[in-house]
Amino acid sequence: MKGGRIVVIDGIDGAGGETQSKLLLKFLKDKGIPAVKLTYPDYSGPIGRLLHEYLHKKFELSPEMQFLLYSADYVKDQEKIKKLLKEGKTVICDRYFTSTLAYQGLRGFPLEKALKFARMFGIRKPDIVIFLRISPETSIKRKYREKKSLDRNESDKAFLGRVSRFYEGLIEKQVFGKWVALDGEKSIEKVFEEIRKVLGM
Repeated sequence: MKGGRIVVIDGIDGAGGETQSKLLLKFLKDKGIPAVKLTYPDYSGPIGRLLHEYLHKKFELSPEMQFLLYSADYVKDQEKIKKLLKEGKTVICDRYFTSTLAYQGLRGFPLEKALKFARMFGIRKPDIVIFLRISPETSIKRKYREKKSLDRNESDKAFLGRVSRFYEGLIEKQVFGKWVALDGEKSIEKVFEEIRKVLGM
């Protein structure tokens, strides 16, 4: 796999996106392939901090405001992504605009409006979206192993089931890029092996 591509690793909470994106970054760097990892939401910045407070129920946001805040997080990085791609680097995204299409789409933000926004604000389509498929039960179990207090999405099993089904619709229609779904219930090593195969490595 040559550089200059956007690879998104996506899935419901606890699917393993953070783990797999870190493994992919290390693997590419070890191979001498220049790569950079971006994580969304970006909790280090002001937009991410607002989103963190929303997720931990400090305040409520309408689906429109959720969409705008999450999307602003991607828009702020588009110049940086453009530069990285121009330099031939692989940009690995632990979640991306695809997550917002699913989570805020499920909450009522229209898909067509979301895609129009992406075109207007130049949110680049990924070259590939690797979706790690897990059950809501696995999601909650994994998140509780990670931390004691779950956010509004992580703790809601019914919501996780619905968002999972919404993702399946995006995969079926190949919305906003080429999607490949993998079994995220497998071991970390097995999942990473399959990611490598998908990327031809």
